[in-house]
Amino acid sequence: MDIAYRHLSSIKGGRGLMPHRLLRTLSLVLCALFASMAFAADVNLTDVEFSSQPGGRFEVRLDFDGTPPEPKGYNIEKPARIALDMAGVSSKLEQKKFPLSYGNASSAVILESGGRTRMILNLVELAPYQTRIEGNSLFVEVGDSGVREYLKPTKENPVLSAASSKQTNAASNDIVDVDFKRGDQGEGRLVINLANPKAGINVFVEGGFIKVDFDDVNLPERLQRRYDVSDFATPVQSVEAQPSEGGALFSLKASGDFDYLAYQTDNEYVVSVKPLTAEELELKKKEFAYVGDKLSLNFQDIEVRAVLQLIADFTSLNLVASDTVSGRITLRLQNVPWDQALDLVLKTKGLDKRQNGNVLMVAPAAEIAERERQEIENNKQIEELAPLQTEYIRIRYADAREMYRLFGNESGGPEEVSTTSLLSPRGSVIVDERTNSLLVTETAQKLQEFRRVVRLLDVPVRQVLVEARIVIANSSFDEELGVQWGASGINAVNSGEDLLFFGGNTDSIIDSRSSVAQAALDIAQGNDLSEPILAPDALNVDLGVANPTGSVAVGFVNDDVILQMELNALESQGRGEIVSQPKVITGDKQEAVIKSGSEVPFQESSANGETTVSFKEAVLKLQVTPSITPDDRIIMTLEINQDSIGDLVPSGNGGVVPTIDTTELTTQVLVGNGETVVLGGVFRTVDVESESKVPVLGDIPYLGRLFTNTSVTQEKTETLIFITPRILADTLID
Repeated sequence: MDIAYRHLSSIKGGRGLMPHRLLRTLSLVLCALFASMAFAADVNLTDVEFSSQPGGRFEVRLDFDGTPPEPKGYNIEKPARIALDMAGVSSKLEQKKFPLSYGNASSAVILESGGRTRMILNLVELAPYQTRIEGNSLFVEVGDSGVREYLKPTKENPVLSAASSKQTNAASNDIVDVDFKRGDQGEGRLVINLANPKAGINVFVEGGFIKVDFDDVNLPERLQRRYDVSDFATPVQSVEAQPSEGGALFSLKASGDFDYLAYQTDNEYVVSVKPLTAEELELKKKEFAYVGDKLSLNFQDIEVRAVLQLIADFTSLNLVASDTVSGRITLRLQNVPWDQALDLVLKTKGLDKRQNGNVLMVAPAAEIAERERQEIENNKQIEELAPLQTEYIRIRYADAREMYRLFGNESGGPEEVSTTSLLSPRGSVIVDERTNSLLVTETAQKLQEFRRVVRLLDVPVRQVLVEARIVIANSSFDEELGVQWGASGINAVNSGEDLLFFGGNTDSIIDSRSSVAQAALDIAQGNDLSEPILAPDALNVDLGVANPTGSVAVGFVNDDVILQMELNALESQGRGEIVSQPKVITGDKQEAVIKSGSEVPFQESSANGETTVSFKEAVLKLQVTPSITPDDRIIMTLEINQDSIGDLVPSGNGGVVPTIDTTELTTQVLVGNGETVVLGGVFRTVDVESESKVPVLGDIPYLGRLFTNTSVTQEKTETLIFITPRILADTLID
């Protein structure tokens, strides 16, 4: 029994030791777990620095007490924001929000939650970014890394073409293909395939166009065109793909009410434009433009000051509340932007806010309005009592008087020029036309404002070289075949008592009879013949060519009869080309005229009966007014004349006056920089076939050719007018 008892006791004792072993095992497991967690989160963020870089970029440097992990990030277009998550990193920074004053950056926020640290960069416009790890530091570079050259692309200027090709070759990405599809819900989908998914892309709306700007991306020439996609029945009517300065630009022309979504999947970038229904349009109008971080508030009968303090702590803003801010409020807001929550609280209690930097001032709306009114009155009184100063402002490029007139409201006589639209009632401006300067008398604040306006307006006007080509090409062909033949003679009849004359016309017969009578008189008097005996003209059919290039003649002559016949022909062919090429350089929106030619005098009668000499121009003239658009295209109002002196026509005074052949074109056209366009042309063809013949005899088959003259005339005239504008680079002015 004793042995059995001890055995039982030992068994009971063993059972009593099991809880201690379990506790010891659990403690070891927990220690290992805590150690692994401590090891996973042993990287701490100790410092952050921000620095500006050339080209509008900025850099963020994050320092850690160990090797930082590779960040995982995403970006948002509206609002423009870059978020980077660093898993297993603990933030030891005392400050959470950092205001930034770099061009494209507004602020940075660093928060820690759930075993990770997130850095949010709030931007004005979305920009590409790059990250790199060097030792215990993480660098984030935001913005374009390349430097864009300011060159005007052109197709015919070799200098600019070479620079443009150099810039294109420097790009590191290509657009492989462009496609457009219609979605199931009637949306238009522009699909752009990239060779490399890393590309800086900016999407924005300008007018009725959705523009997609690719930075540092090549657009092949085969894809540079305007695509008409109106047949797809989507809000998108057309897509224009063109190279831009340092990249490519796609412009989607949309109509109606629409909304768009842009996203990228690997190498494919998609812009989807969806038509809005009436319900979606109404809902969109009711949306609030709140972009703050979301928070949740659930309080019962809490003081308004406490709610304002909570929002200030959440946003890291400094709060200044007026003594009149009081009252209590009950609110339950779930996942609401903090700026919307703040507006709801202020509107509920009749309050208003003003923000100056990172300081938020809250007071009743009436109190803020009264304070601002008093500030305006105080500023006005200070301005009325401020001392006046006189400053001499030299105008470099613009005309001083024209610049003054931009402000309107002139006063004084014709010799005095002053304005009060920009200046205060105490100020004045005097224009010195000799030195093209302005003498401004005003307070120091107004003088600074006036200098700013002059600095913006007094800039060199961009210049345009306009070249016109007027080409007149003509060709002519003439062919003519004619015949001349006749018979004439003198014969005695009635035993020689009478003479028979026959020939081509009665005048020649009369002349022949007179010469025979004179010869008979000379013989009867025994004298020599004083003049030869004339035979009548033998041309019975005169259908010959005026200036033949070839002829064949045959004839028969005896004592009484003359027979003769001549065949003549003419064939001529000519070609001519007249090229007129006027050129002129003028400024943007400034008219230019160039003409060359002569003035033709002519006589005309005045009202009192006197004859005066007037002149009419027969000149080559180019009159143009170019207007450069923001996308470097040129709108031109053109008037082109090509006049020449024509034929001479009789005048009413007994003399002759010349006619003026005129070719004139007046139009307005939009042309790309360096491109050539045909403004218009005239093509004229003249075909004339004529036949002259002796009645009846000319209709006899075969034999009628001896009584017929035929001619064929063909004339072709073609007139074309070309225009080529080129924007002169600013380096030519410098």
